[in-house]
Amino acid sequence: MTALTLPRFRPTRVPLAWRNLVADKWRLFRASAGIAFAVLLMLVQLGFEQSFFVASLSVVTHLNGDLFVQNASKYRFGTRNPFAVKDFATIKTVPGIATVAPLYADWMDFFWTSPIDNKPHLVRVFAFDPDAPPVFSIPGIVDQQALLKADDSVLIDRSSRRFLGMDGNVTEAKLNGGTVHVAGKFQLGPDFMSDGTVVMSDRTFAKFWRTTPAGMPIEAAVIRVQPGQDVADVQKRLAAALPGTLKVFTKAQLVQFESDFQAKLSSAAPIFWLGALVGFVVGTLISYQIIYTELADRMPQYATLKGIGYENAYLAGSVLRQALLTGIAGYIPAWLLCLGVYRVVGNIALLPLHMTWQLTAISLALTLGMCLLAGALALRRVITADPAEIF
Repeated sequence: MTALTLPRFRPTRVPLAWRNLVADKWRLFRASAGIAFAVLLMLVQLGFEQSFFVASLSVVTHLNGDLFVQNASKYRFGTRNPFAVKDFATIKTVPGIATVAPLYADWMDFFWTSPIDNKPHLVRVFAFDPDAPPVFSIPGIVDQQALLKADDSVLIDRSSRRFLGMDGNVTEAKLNGGTVHVAGKFQLGPDFMSDGTVVMSDRTFAKFWRTTPAGMPIEAAVIRVQPGQDVADVQKRLAAALPGTLKVFTKAQLVQFESDFQAKLSSAAPIFWLGALVGFVVGTLISYQIIYTELADRMPQYATLKGIGYENAYLAGSVLRQALLTGIAGYIPAWLLCLGVYRVVGNIALLPLHMTWQLTAISLALTLGMCLLAGALALRRVITADPAEIF
């Protein structure tokens, strides 16, 4: 008779790092809270940096064209540096162009009198011919630009800063002391330079400068190429026909041009990254203190492992794995809390604060990096531990 052989039960091994992490729930809570504070600081700074770029590029990304011509000396789109009308006439003669519309703009000379405090506030203004093809792809402008044909009619941004009063029931307002009629509203939002936006016709814009549209210099030309035409070929022909004082951009190039300015020349982006770096340093110090205290309290156990033959590589791996697990334990609540912070701050400041996969990946990598760095700094205590001295 053959004996029945039962398979031997093999208990599942629980990693030492996990055991150490969950052994003291109160200590885990305190460690997670400390790291979560640093992670939240980094997430807020990185979120502001991201919203800064999104808001700064909002106007450029909503331009409705294939090619764009502006003065070559403009260092960013949001500065007034127009070109002459005669150069605009040259653009129309280049083969392959379907439509071209002039865009007029100003960022420093128009003051909107708020119905809330009755004080003038600086706003940016865009103007165009309402009979021309749309220069913006913003809902509320495209479908209402015909309303701008009426004298002194404007469209206003309902998402402007609240102290401007543009989100209320405004039908008439003062712009540079003159009365304008609010024909409709659109949604664009402010950025870090402009609190609000007003859109008007070229004739209304010219009245503020006491001239006519035909005599006004043009901020940018918005061009649509003919169907079947290669945009790059038309761009080359335009560049050859225009003087060197003008530059021709594709949509992608114009967005990159503005993005490069904000990233390389503007002081705002480095400030936010500096804030994230401060959060990284604070998180590293907090993580180091947590891990160092943990190792100090468990030094007899680590010394025992060394005494029975475990190598430093195993102990180092256990410490670093525990550091990673501690970072994840702090990251998850910070990430969830940051969703609420983004929503509250975004609604108050009217900024596009949103959690993205890119933001999540960068912040998680920084969190794990600071915890690994802290673990590596504290590791020396375990490696140099002598079982004979401890016992």
